[in-house]
Amino acid sequence: MTFTLLDWLLVGAYLAVAAGLALYFTRRAGQDTTEFFLAGRQLPWWIAGTSMVATTFAADTPLAVTELVAESGIAGNWLWWNMALGAMLTVFFFARLWRRTGILTDVEFVEVRYAGPAAAWLRGIKALYFGLLLNVVIIGWVSLAMETVLRVLFPDLTVWGQSEFTVLGTTVSAALVVVGGLVLLVAAYSLLSGLWGVAVTDVLQFVIAMVGSVLLAYFVLREPAVGGLAGLRAQLPDETFNMLPTVGAAAEGVAMLALSTASFVAYLGVQWWASWYPGSEPGGGGYIAQRMMSARDEQQAVFSTLWFTIAHYCVRPWPWILVALAALILYPDLTDTREGFVLAMRDVLPAGMLGLLFTAFLAAFMSTVSTQLNWGVSYLMNDFWRRFVQPEGSERYYVRVSRILTFVVAVISLGVTAHLDTISGAWGLILTASAGLGLVLILRWYWWRINAWSELVATVAPIVLVAVALVLGRFDVAVPGLQSPFPTNLFAVTGFTTVLWLAATYLTRPTPRPTLEAFYRRARPGGRGWRAVAQRHPDVAADTGLGRLALDWLAGVAVVYSVLFGIGYGLFGDAPRLLLCLTIAVVGTIFLVWDLRDPARGFRRPSKAPSETSS
Repeated sequence: MTFTLLDWLLVGAYLAVAAGLALYFTRRAGQDTTEFFLAGRQLPWWIAGTSMVATTFAADTPLAVTELVAESGIAGNWLWWNMALGAMLTVFFFARLWRRTGILTDVEFVEVRYAGPAAAWLRGIKALYFGLLLNVVIIGWVSLAMETVLRVLFPDLTVWGQSEFTVLGTTVSAALVVVGGLVLLVAAYSLLSGLWGVAVTDVLQFVIAMVGSVLLAYFVLREPAVGGLAGLRAQLPDETFNMLPTVGAAAEGVAMLALSTASFVAYLGVQWWASWYPGSEPGGGGYIAQRMMSARDEQQAVFSTLWFTIAHYCVRPWPWILVALAALILYPDLTDTREGFVLAMRDVLPAGMLGLLFTAFLAAFMSTVSTQLNWGVSYLMNDFWRRFVQPEGSERYYVRVSRILTFVVAVISLGVTAHLDTISGAWGLILTASAGLGLVLILRWYWWRINAWSELVATVAPIVLVAVALVLGRFDVAVPGLQSPFPTNLFAVTGFTTVLWLAATYLTRPTPRPTLEAFYRRARPGGRGWRAVAQRHPDVAADTGLGRLALDWLAGVAVVYSVLFGIGYGLFGDAPRLLLCLTIAVVGTIFLVWDLRDPARGFRRPSKAPSETSS
């Protein structure tokens, strides 16, 4: 199917609306950095939560899910399904704490929680590492996925009559040049509109992306070669449809890889709490923390993250999975299995629908890039430029700097994209290079003894360990466990990192008492880990009932997984398991609704305290 006038009109209409929203919010975003990066802390829960989901709905995500299903069946999605455990932990244990801190970025938290030169070094390193280095790599691999979409849909695409260009000594396709133009377009509306414009546009983008994905699944299942849901079951091995992994070796004659016992244990037992990943940071962080801090109050922060977790794991996946399963039938001999999703778009959609699906991919791509730019630049401006370069500037000056940095980061990301060959393994690399950091990010809220050296060592150590493993591997020097394939390498990297940061914690001085006490009064964390500080401040109404929060967490996890699996069992006609999942989901939901409406939860409206400024 080729693009028609109707298809292009749909694309044009979307771009016009996105540009209009950017212009609408331009004046508001220019007031100060709180407006530019946190929407004035006035986002309602449904906009903040939907913006989180839209950001994770990147151009690469449906393609990656297609690859996972081709390799390991539906159960291959445990690579990211396990992260629901950490997401629910953020909902109940951390969302309110983030909103209370009154800071501009989660990196700024470092000098609220710690003190001294080590804290300053940690803040600067994290600002540059996450805001620039890692951020441009993420934008790069998302851009590379969008280039795949363009290359498959428009195989004869040219720009100024050329199909290839040489950029900084690297040959790039015309499709990648178009993606570069899109990144600059996104940078333009991001630097104009700030977080309000990004978040509101995210809501539109999420609706378009979901509608497009559902329609694609519908039309793919209607294909005679597929034969609907019954045809999928008849033509694909039974193991393909397992929600839980086929533990051990792959069944004989099944052309897929089964998850090993060690891999499944690594996903469920280590990854979700030990590794940092954008959108799934243990304890919250990144753009998730940004949206929580931009919510109107603590309750809105909790509800926004709860909605994000439900939508992310229950609403989004099944249209992608159905298309991925159908692609195994329609394109059984693909070398690059990710292309199956885009080929299905090209081959099965009627006129108008192809334009809608392309718009959906465009929306997903622009949503992710806009958030990465706004979030990453918030680090570079607030935690590097304002902290170390020019601490005495006006708010309007900082907004101007932020807009310039947005454009600079966009351009750098284009250079990175031009030198990326593949997005394969990128998720695993980031998860490995942060293994062990997650526990510090969790405990720093609930244990006073964690200090700046703890987090600095936990941040740097896994990166160094991965680099050492790569270097030694080139000389055929084996390091047991460290050079294992992902995800089983998480055991060794997490273990080594944990030993190192614990040693750093006990070999260095604790955070000074005044800093600890100021943080305790500001965030009011509960639990035994703050008992020594709490005894000196009996007037602080700190959080209580952490056991009750743990019950909320368990109930939330049960709801998410029962709804996720229940949809699958319903689609494929497994009535007994569907009924079991529905029962668990209903019971868990009733408990959460009852508990969250209890006045004793103590949700607090934000005060106009001095803490609501950046440090």
